Amino acid sequence: MSRFIRFVGRQLDETVDDYESLYQFSIRKPAVFWEALWEFCGIRSSSGWDDVVDDVTRMPGAKWFPGSKLNFAQNLLRHGDERTAIEFAGEDGARKSVTYAELRETVAQLAAAMRAAGVKSGDRVGGFMPNCPETIVAMLATTSIGAIWSSCSPDFGVNGVVDRFGQIQPKLILCVDGYHYGGKRFDSLGKVAEVLDRIDSIEQAVVVDFTGSEPDLSGLDRAVAWSDFVDREATFAAMRFEQLPFDHPVYVLYSSGTTGVPKCIVHGAGGTLIQHLKELVLHTDLKREDRIFYFTTCGWMMWNWLVSALAVGSTVVLFDGNPFHPGPEALFDLADEFDVNVFGTSAKYISAIEKAGVKPRQTHRLEGLRTILSTGSPLLPESYDYCYRDIKDRLCVSSISGGTDIISCFALGNPVLPVHRGELQCRGLGMKVEILDPENEPVVGETGELACTQAFPSMPVGFWNDPDGEKYRAAYFDHKPGTWCHGDYAQLTRHGGVIIFGRSDAVLNPGGVRIGTAEIYRQVERLPEVLESIAIGQDWDGDVRVVLFVRMQEGHALDDALRDRIRKTVRENATPRHVPAKILAVADIPRTISGKITELAVRDVVHGRPVKNTDALANPEALAEFADRPELATD
Repeated sequence: MSRFIRFVGRQLDETVDDYESLYQFSIRKPAVFWEALWEFCGIRSSSGWDDVVDDVTRMPGAKWFPGSKLNFAQNLLRHGDERTAIEFAGEDGARKSVTYAELRETVAQLAAAMRAAGVKSGDRVGGFMPNCPETIVAMLATTSIGAIWSSCSPDFGVNGVVDRFGQIQPKLILCVDGYHYGGKRFDSLGKVAEVLDRIDSIEQAVVVDFTGSEPDLSGLDRAVAWSDFVDREATFAAMRFEQLPFDHPVYVLYSSGTTGVPKCIVHGAGGTLIQHLKELVLHTDLKREDRIFYFTTCGWMMWNWLVSALAVGSTVVLFDGNPFHPGPEALFDLADEFDVNVFGTSAKYISAIEKAGVKPRQTHRLEGLRTILSTGSPLLPESYDYCYRDIKDRLCVSSISGGTDIISCFALGNPVLPVHRGELQCRGLGMKVEILDPENEPVVGETGELACTQAFPSMPVGFWNDPDGEKYRAAYFDHKPGTWCHGDYAQLTRHGGVIIFGRSDAVLNPGGVRIGTAEIYRQVERLPEVLESIAIGQDWDGDVRVVLFVRMQEGHALDDALRDRIRKTVRENATPRHVPAKILAVADIPRTISGKITELAVRDVVHGRPVKNTDALANPEALAEFADRPELATD
């Protein structure tokens, strides 16, 4: 970041000497900024551009780097030496290392086989895959051709896969024989057979022997083993990278789908690449010699973000399995084993390991660790304290926030700024993020809707099967035309930090006062007896009352004394408006397959409304905990 500040000041003759002046330059002169970033990060293209952007005020519809041509995979495969590109660890003890030279050759062999199978630019390739090296190889082979990659993790149910892949009609899918989770092996081929039966467009399924079962594929229609499919004679030297426009689709990602069939969000190659490099190189300070880990599955956008680190030349550390197997310290064992420098996870994971009594500072070396990234939900102030107290005192703890919608972040970390507990350090470079009050006016130091009021390169190309863009506009621009309204309830602090209070569509409104659910969680989850919680607004007596559900730590029960303590804690540390009218215990809390709790689904169940798409949930059976609760029928 400091080097880029000097680069801008020297090369562009701009008065930029710190992050705030750099940020203001990036939104005041977006075309100059994004062109400078392209040069600084060394993005490779086969042709230049006419203009950086045609109209930065047009949202949606701004065209970035028109005339330029590039290939996404070529940029991620720019390195070809013997440095380690990928380190893989499975929860069953499996290990695999891949050098950059090996990665190139393996991608070339798979890409050649894909071309021979008829895959061409614009076709879709699906990955029903775990977080393993073959998934990265498949994505790179796909995008080298100009085909479009889309993935689901193997723990998805058949309906969840069909709801996604069925919309985009892939020509080819990659899958595995099975996977391990929590010490158990789960078969995948039965689900693959059903998917093939229900999606006619799939011409072939390429099966990776992931668990070493040497599966018999003779009974699986249109299936071939990876080892038999790849072209062993192909070489990287002879590989052809299709040169395509900046906004040529590279990924299809999916919304959570809890309110209906998931939206298919199409992202362009150039926008994804330049945005990821900005976030990795500048905001995360990632360098060639670093090792970066993120706990994710292939069904979450953080997988797409993580693998872009290959363009930096760093080592990407992959893990597939249960992060608490065989114990809650498993991921820190991994961090020590591979000397991880950047450790990424979710806020819920950090909260859970604190509750479990994990103190890595006392049990692990963590010599190379310098950054912890957290996303998925707001990181509680107490979780910042935990990281510095019990993990490592010399860290940059960076809570980051954006989404599948932009395949990147609106607010994130910064290696040259201080960390304030409970806050995201800054708004991302080139992202004109503002907090809007109910009159859609920008405010500082007050809560409101998080919005972006200027176009940026990683905006979606569009939604699949949305030819006139109606669904796309309705998702982000109906609230205020020409402004991206993201759906987060947030605050911009006086020193430029950002506080996220939760999703604005889940904001509570008792007595007409807007309350973010995260404001309640950060108080309730301070109590050692509470493992996690979820809050909703229940329509009651012409108003809305706050109802809190708590999942208890093992060995603890919810009683009136604890209810009183919860209410007292919330009242003293938030406001009386935040105090729940009802506090009920549940054995489980429903969450999406990517691990996020789903307040909207719980609200629907409490109000007797059907949840439109339970296949989007990892644990739909948990919804029964919230149905027909007699406690919610009384004052």
